[in-house]
This record gives sequence, C-alpha cells and structure tokens, in this order.
Amino acid sequence: MTDSQVQSVTGDLALWSALRRHTQARIGLGRSGSGLPTRHRLELQSAHAAARDAVHSPFDPEAVAAQLPGMPTVRVRSAAPDRLTYLQRPDLGRRLDATDRAHLPVGEWDVVFVIADGLSSRAVHEHAAAVVRETVVRVPTFRIAPVVLAEQARVALGDDIAAAVGAAMVIVLIGERPGMSAADSLGAYLTYQPRPGATTDADRNCLSNIRPPLGLSYEGAAGKLAGLMGRARELGATGVGLKDESDVLSA
Repeated sequence: MTDSQVQSVTGDLALWSALRRHTQARIGLGRSGSGLPTRHRLELQSAHAAARDAVHSPFDPEAVAAQLPGMPTVRVRSAAPDRLTYLQRPDLGRRLDATDRAHLPVGEWDVVFVIADGLSSRAVHEHAAAVVRETVVRVPTFRIAPVVLAEQARVALGDDIAAAVGAAMVIVLIGERPGMSAADSLGAYLTYQPRPGATTDADRNCLSNIRPPLGLSYEGAAGKLAGLMGRARELGATGVGLKDESDVLSA
C-alpha cells in the first residue's frame, strides 16, 4: 500500500470515527475480509442478546411500586397467561383479566397511569416511575387514580383499565420493542375517553424513546405529557385531534 493510500484510509477512519460520536447507528464499521471486524461483530451479538433479554426478562411490579413512594398502586394482568402466549397472541395482551378487573378501584378520576411491561421490562424498571412522578407534580388539578401495574400488557389494555376504573383519560407507560441500539426505550401513550375494542392508534398521542441521557429526558417527557393532558381536557380529544406544539418555536 502506497503512502497516499495509507493516508486515504487513515482519513476515512478518522471521518467515520467522528461521525459515529453523533449517532448510535452502526455506520462505517469497515470490514475484515468479507465480514465485519471482530470487535463490531461481537458488539452486534451483544446488542442482540440485550434485546432478547429485554423481551423475556420478567416484570417486577414490586420494584416499580417501591419507586412510587406515597402513591397507591394496584396490580393487574392481561388475559395472556404467560410470556409465550403474550408474544404469540397480541389480542390477549389487550384484554384485562376478568378476576383482576374486580379489584380495580372505581372513582371519578381525570387520569389513570398504567405502567405496563410491554416488550421491554428493563425500560419500565429503569424509567417508568420517574416519568409518573415528574408528570404528577405538573398536573396538580387532576384527580389521579391509583397507578396500575400491568403484566403481559399491550398499549390497548389501558383502554380496558380506564373504562373499568372510570378515568376520563389514560396514560400507558410501556416498554417499547427493543432494537439493536436500544433495549431500554420507554413509550408513553395518552388516550382521552378510550373505548375498549373501538379506540385505535389514531386516537392516541405517543411519546417514544424516553431513556435519558440518550433519548427523551424524564422532565421533557413529563412536560409534554402534562401539556397534552391539559389540552386534551379542553378539546375533549387526543390523537389526530390533538397536536403536540410544545416544540414549535414562536415567531
């Protein structure tokens, strides 16, 4: 290899190294023969293992409840009896277990927070309680139901829970599907007047990638949720009828 070729390769490596500092995407990894360099291949295998662990690790509702001092909680399950069934039958994860429904507190609530394992219990364990705490202090006029800790749950399970407790709106904090660069991403779904079996994704507002420091911060997520909750109560709508304008710059 000539000196000019060595300088070109060195320059390329420096460029890709600088770019990689600004993204979690796997870019400019290079090659070793016809495959990836060993280091990057091992990193990829590690990320895949972390994603699988996030999906299959059991939900620990007691650990989440311990992060919510002074806030009452109640545990529920979906109609999916175990993790394998949950993964194979998404429809069962959207329906509340009939026995658990009877234990839910009924009242005239403005909102109920549902912390659901979803597809990453790790995300829920690490981030969900902090988002609830930060959001609650921003909505002092809202009547808040006991926090529901839901196992084997999909987003739509929140519709069933809100209807059962009598809440006007529901916020579901749920572990998002893990990817190869993030296994701990938390999503938040706000729905006004949810109707079990009839509410669609178009009726919800979603915040995704809540996972500081690489994603949305707890304070940022709570501020957006509090703003959306206030507007939802004014308009009587969420989803396509409610636009998040918190990042719009004033002229």
